[in-house]
Amino acid sequence: MAASSLLVLIDDIASILDDVAAMTKVAAKKTAGVLGDDLALNAQQVSGVNADRELPVVWAVAKGSVINKLVLVPAALAISAFLPWAIVPLLMLGGAYLCFEGVEKLAHKFLHHDAGDQAQREAHPKAIADASIDVVALEKDKVKGAVRTDFVLSAEIIVIALGTVATAPFMQQLAVLCLISAVMTIGVYGLVAGIVKLDDLGLYLNRKTGAAARALGRGLLVFAPLLMKTLSVVGTAAMFMVGGGILVHGLPVVYHAIVAISASLSGGNLLLQAIAGSVLPALFGVLAGALVLAPVMLIKRMRG
Repeated sequence: MAASSLLVLIDDIASILDDVAAMTKVAAKKTAGVLGDDLALNAQQVSGVNADRELPVVWAVAKGSVINKLVLVPAALAISAFLPWAIVPLLMLGGAYLCFEGVEKLAHKFLHHDAGDQAQREAHPKAIADASIDVVALEKDKVKGAVRTDFVLSAEIIVIALGTVATAPFMQQLAVLCLISAVMTIGVYGLVAGIVKLDDLGLYLNRKTGAAARALGRGLLVFAPLLMKTLSVVGTAAMFMVGGGILVHGLPVVYHAIVAISASLSGGNLLLQAIAGSVLPALFGVLAGALVLAPVMLIKRMRG
């Protein structure tokens, strides 16, 4: 009797694990698009950091991302259970923040004095050379900004994943969200760490004696800065695409208008319709970010 009960228990556990694996796979597919945006944004956040500080900054942001998910997973489960109506407004706030941050980046050169930026750039290498100064503290603002952005994107990933397991038992929901959070965090920050160290790999290969290794090293040295610049542009665009997409889906009138405009502009061409369906929400995100930025800058000016 005991043996048969044990076998039944093992069978039940295996069945639950199969269900969790299947639901995690579905959730991973649905959040893959956000993963790409998350990668671009975080690689952008690390750009401009001194070479020997790149991995510590990535690690600091990764730890912040883990803390974000430790907060977001139970919060998402609690909101889904007790305040399901609050999910959309919270996502809208996150989308508005992303759009605001994107517009602020675009408007940076108009909102900040060149002399101040130049002084900041000159102070950074001097501080690095000074052993008495805590270099980690110099990247504190950059890490904070990256963690804030990660919080919004992580929230979207978790909410999308939660939607795929909304009808599952609580423990399966918890297991899927934990697996998705772990996979996304390791995947994103592992890739970011690899991207930011491409130039170091290029230097290492360039010192080798083999001609092929040196050629590959030179190629990586040329490719690495181009990739970082590209990711910086893609990261800013991703803010508008993700943030604008969240806002559009939360405003049915705007959503239906964009669908209608995309259909009319494409003339029935599915590819053009898909492109328009991505560009128009991003443009709406730029407009929304500008509308948020204006009062923020006014308040800052009033406060001196």
